Amino acid sequence: MSIEVRIPTILRTYTGGEKAVSGEGGSLSALIDDLEAKHPGLKDRLVEEKNGADDLRRFVNIYINDEDVRFMGGLEAPLSDGDQVVVLPAVAGGAETRQRIR
Repeated sequence: MSIEVRIPTILRTYTGGEKAVSGEGGSLSALIDDLEAKHPGLKDRLVEEKNGADDLRRFVNIYINDEDVRFMGGLEAPLSDGDQVVVLPAVAGGAETRQRIR
């Protein structure tokens, strides 16, 4: 089973600069464990412990074939051979700050 995982720029230090890596697993959780074995430190950037169980970090969005995993069972979302997983950090912004020159 091979699953392509697209890695955002900010996490590429964990993948040796690779923007796409391959992994294996029947669920998102298993895939993340496989990625952690190949690219140590990556799991900690994607998953955090909440109430004694692993959960996706709040500001990380993961999609399986363009579907948000939060609507597919989260870490237990099923995966199949040939799936594409995209990891995106959430982007937050604010109002532009302008400074007057007097």
